[in-house]
Amino acid sequence: MFKIANIPNILTLLRILIIPVILVFLEIDNEFYRWLALLLYIIACISDFLDGYFARKFEIESSFGRFLDPIADKILVVSVLFILVSKATINGFFVYPALVIVIREILVSGLRDFFAHSRETLLVTNLSKWKTLIQMFALGFLMVSNNFETSLILNIGYLGLTIASVMTIHTGYIYFKKNLRLFK
Repeated sequence: MFKIANIPNILTLLRILIIPVILVFLEIDNEFYRWLALLLYIIACISDFLDGYFARKFEIESSFGRFLDPIADKILVVSVLFILVSKATINGFFVYPALVIVIREILVSGLRDFFAHSRETLLVTNLSKWKTLIQMFALGFLMVSNNFETSLILNIGYLGLTIASVMTIHTGYIYFKKNLRLFK
């Protein structure tokens, strides 16, 4: 039976199921499929917002959602970054901002795993949400940058990726500093 309590978890599961399709479309390396990949990526990003919004608004947060939602987010970001690096859309200096983002995702996942059995909740900042938004926009621009003759879209993507990586370092520092008390 369908219940409103299932909506956030269904959105998270759908996001996970969309990810391989996005990656296949990016791998095909055709203008039409890059636009389809972007469309699915936008749907995945919107579902990321909506699952959290519905869970909080209707007070239907679940252990399953708290576990799976951050994993879905990391799979989406890391796999798109990986494909964009493998296709040389992200190359040269800009591989480093991508690497910073991947390393932070691993470290934060490790922290979450470390405290999974604790009654403590890891604190997240609003700045992290802005970082995620900029990162998602940057990846979207990079996904379709080959569809344009001008490098403007690519440069916007690179700028967003660089800003997101700087924010990643800053929010990672804040994240660890705020949650350091949990190590005691």
